[in-house]
Amino acid sequence: MASARLLVRGPGDGRGRNIVPFQRVSVCGIHVTGVPFDELVRSAELLINALNLRRNYMDISHQSFPTGLAYYLDHHEAPPRPTFKQSSVDYGGAVLKFDSAKADQYIKLSTCSSEELCNAIPLREHESRSEHHMHMTGTIMTIKAGTHRESCDSQEDLDRFLKASDAWTCYVPPDSKYLYRWERGVVQIYRNEEDMIARHPLNYRNVTFVKYVEDLSRLSDMIADGPLKSFCYRRLSYLSSKFKMHVLLNELHELALQKAVPHRDFYNIKKVDTHIHAASSMNQKHLLRFIKRTLRSCADEVVAVHRGIPKTLRSVFEEMNLDAYDLNVDLLDVHADRNTFHRFDKFNAKYNPVGESRLREVFLKTDNYMNGTYFARIIKASKIITSHFLINGQREVIADLEENKYTYVEPRISIYCKSMSEWSKLASWALRNDVHSSHVRWLVQVPRLYDIYRINNLLNNFQEFLNNLFDPLFQVSVNPQSNIELHKFLTHVIGFDSVDDESKPENPILSENMRSPDEWNDEENPPYAYYLYYMYANMVTLNQLRKERGLNTFVLRPHCGEAGPPSHLSAAFLLAENISHGLILRKVPALQYAYYLAQIYIAMSPLSNNSLFLRYHRNPLPEYFERGLKVTLSTDDPLQFHYTKEPLMEEYSVATQAWKLSTCDMCELARHSVIMSGFPDEMKQHWLGPNYKREGPEGNDITRTNIPDLRLAYRHETLLDELDNLFKGVT
Repeated sequence: MASARLLVRGPGDGRGRNIVPFQRVSVCGIHVTGVPFDELVRSAELLINALNLRRNYMDISHQSFPTGLAYYLDHHEAPPRPTFKQSSVDYGGAVLKFDSAKADQYIKLSTCSSEELCNAIPLREHESRSEHHMHMTGTIMTIKAGTHRESCDSQEDLDRFLKASDAWTCYVPPDSKYLYRWERGVVQIYRNEEDMIARHPLNYRNVTFVKYVEDLSRLSDMIADGPLKSFCYRRLSYLSSKFKMHVLLNELHELALQKAVPHRDFYNIKKVDTHIHAASSMNQKHLLRFIKRTLRSCADEVVAVHRGIPKTLRSVFEEMNLDAYDLNVDLLDVHADRNTFHRFDKFNAKYNPVGESRLREVFLKTDNYMNGTYFARIIKASKIITSHFLINGQREVIADLEENKYTYVEPRISIYCKSMSEWSKLASWALRNDVHSSHVRWLVQVPRLYDIYRINNLLNNFQEFLNNLFDPLFQVSVNPQSNIELHKFLTHVIGFDSVDDESKPENPILSENMRSPDEWNDEENPPYAYYLYYMYANMVTLNQLRKERGLNTFVLRPHCGEAGPPSHLSAAFLLAENISHGLILRKVPALQYAYYLAQIYIAMSPLSNNSLFLRYHRNPLPEYFERGLKVTLSTDDPLQFHYTKEPLMEEYSVATQAWKLSTCDMCELARHSVIMSGFPDEMKQHWLGPNYKREGPEGNDITRTNIPDLRLAYRHETLLDELDNLFKGVT
């Protein structure tokens, strides 16, 4: 009887779809999955059902889902791959094979200009010298595929174009006259008053709470299934071992191919910090210098009113017996230390400079007596004092990013849902202070603090929390002229985040008979999955309305899996496009394997986790990366965790040293961050190549990503092999 065998195939063995030459490892024969056939069939059915559930939730909400996986779910076979022609001369392979003539040509190309390289290396068939059009707001910018690499390589031309136009100029559709009302926690849209009286809403798709509870229960049963846990653990272990073998056989080849690309290296590829909080986006020294400078130059500005008495900045510090000279980093005390480990309350207190909530209110809030002036200045120096700051050699957060050129961020800005006016105040703050940049896209984070508001009688029930979050968004989507500032600000917002301490005790099991939001009027906080559903369900309706009106849509990217029960990750698997943290996946092999198959991006912050929940050497990021999960590196809170003016580079530096990452590994993580991000598709095409959405090596351009095709070929072929195992098991 035949048994499973491990084969190593040379670079010339294409094996059908394997078309990029490199050393491959594969298992053939029977029992290739390592489990009995009946367990394979059972596991495959459960996983495919879970993937179909996620696809339905993503389609309804206009969030992304892998096209290759969608093809598998429809046809139970691998998608056809387009013709992909390798360059006729493999320069990296030439060096490894010691072919003297080709090696000389490789060395010559290593020192040539970008233009000479474009002329020397044949273009792929799908990268003909036809023109690619990049559609910007209100303008079409034409870039020739064969000529723009050198002229736009440093991003200067693209940035110059983006800065030349008003960042807040956008399409403003007319009033649609639609009406809406809340029904059991979810908005229903009506074309007119007659339809609303007759209860005939627009035919927008959505998922009912009962259906969601049913699907969540199916997922919970799935991850507890014994045979499935064994199957997923074996497959994940195999994926780890396979990657180690790939590195052993191909690492030198990958390095040689990277060296063959002139100019491009890890430092000048695009990287996006996909998880960072705006209020802590500066390091502690930056905040200290800003506070000192502001105290010296603006000491007599009124910054607060206490019991009807105006308080200047000078008087606030005098009450604390401090002046600018006294302040130092130690006194500021905003950095996390060993005392914050598993103490989220102490970590939150670190947001208060010098332990004073008054200073947080003055310097790190958008809604205060000064309307967030100081916070806007530290994010992006205001026009009035920009020259003063630059004369003194000080650059603020956005200025640092624009100077760096290759780093982009997606800061979280808070909507607390205590009042319906929060959205208007936030939009006014952004436009009044011109807080925008081509390097920045905003996410709105929603703290799960209903219980605090209810205890303080700020809200009567959870429905009011939802009203404050979504009513302004539906009003401005129906009629943008009702709040033109908010309409403009939303063009720079890419999605929603749900934040708070996940380790808080809760009842994670939802029931279809749970109280609706208008009935949830006690002081108990709703469970994580309850919060997430009502954010998702109303975002679904909002996205369909905005898409119909030609406006941008939003995604759900919550904090998830940092602590707490696995049910949080199950809820996010159904509802969220991507997540932040994902540490608990290491304990749930079935969910981890499902996240791998669904290619869900995970923004991980090892330095943050090291201070809060998990020591650095135990962080699962390198394990996830080996197995092929779509992980990225992010900073979370530079104010608490980082020391340098480039916190994202600090994350990469520490990770590379601690886990011995190669240059190719770092570039792959950076590419993940760009794809995960919410920056416009046109910018991603410029950063990664015009075909970046194609799966596998067809979507790669090494001259922009610095990732050899063979690395992406390995990742794609490995994923297809895993999907083949599943779908062959059910056919």
